[in-house]
Amino acid sequence: MALLLRPALIAVLLGAASCAAAQEAGGFYGLLRSRDLSPFGFLRLDMRPAHAVTIERGTWAVETVLDYQNTWALSKGVESYLVGLESRGRRTLGATEVQAIRDLDGENYLLDFEAAMLSVTGHYKLSERWSLYGVLSAVRYDVGWLDGTIENFHDALGFSSFGRPAVVRDRAALIYDLKGAQVTLLDRPTSGGWLDPVIGARYGDIQLPRNWKLTAEVALKLPLRGEQSLISTGRTDYGAQLALRRTGLRHAVYLNTAIVRYAGVREPVPQEEQLVPTLILGYEYRWTQRTNINIQVYASKSVYSSKQTDLSELTGDKYQYSVGLRHRRGKWLWTFGFEENFQNVNNTPDVGLQFGAAWIPHSAR
Repeated sequence: MALLLRPALIAVLLGAASCAAAQEAGGFYGLLRSRDLSPFGFLRLDMRPAHAVTIERGTWAVETVLDYQNTWALSKGVESYLVGLESRGRRTLGATEVQAIRDLDGENYLLDFEAAMLSVTGHYKLSERWSLYGVLSAVRYDVGWLDGTIENFHDALGFSSFGRPAVVRDRAALIYDLKGAQVTLLDRPTSGGWLDPVIGARYGDIQLPRNWKLTAEVALKLPLRGEQSLISTGRTDYGAQLALRRTGLRHAVYLNTAIVRYAGVREPVPQEEQLVPTLILGYEYRWTQRTNINIQVYASKSVYSSKQTDLSELTGDKYQYSVGLRHRRGKWLWTFGFEENFQNVNNTPDVGLQFGAAWIPHSAR
């Protein structure tokens, strides 16, 4: 996979390393704990970015993260078709529209839905280096409120409508007309449920030259209740991650690399077993004594291949950027993050929001 990030972003993130002071001075929290929120991407194992908070041996810490994403992803043929319908007002997609999409030349698809995912992670420190963690997550699909906000934002900046005004807001539609699948879901087949739990182990912080630290993690996703549509792939995934960080008085830079053995899925579009690499570059700035600013870029290989589709919108790599604020108050760490896709905009969510609260009663000094 060619994880080719934009040169300007790389220059900003890596250039921040030269601004870091030689000595470390605490007060850094690490990368935003966001993950792949692309359509059905959260059903597979995706290694969360490593945190930079160390707790005392024999103690617990708990973090809760609420991720909310809005997806409007479509092929160029469907976009042209929907833009042509905008003058006729909004409509609920039905048999007529589905057939018109199937009659378009070549392969086509449309994904229109919103989802909210709540994750609770418990961390336990075994020794100076080793810690264990477990993640329980749940998702809800019967939510929707960002469509109007996104449309107004596009209008205000003069962006393309991408065909959104032709479809009623706050509904769900999943239409695939690919060489590997023909699937139509004009409503959510489920309102949501519990996702597969994840367990993992972490080894860090290994001191390296020039004030760098290294952390290693391994994780396992367990399909305890078998395959469920839009809830579980029914298959076991596992992965590993290496995380580097360098901190100074007010600046910190991060580099995370991960590889996940994704076992694939049968529906809605079959995906084969494969290795999925991920790269995250991040920068953290100590704005005040208690509040930090995060900027990070996420890049990952698409799980679609030429066996399912020849559409570059689906087979292209996924790129997302995130910005966020972290605020520490006593034993609590509060997070707000904003996430958006770039470059390949039709294989990732248009917008993602993150709200987080971590309880850290025994931080190591």
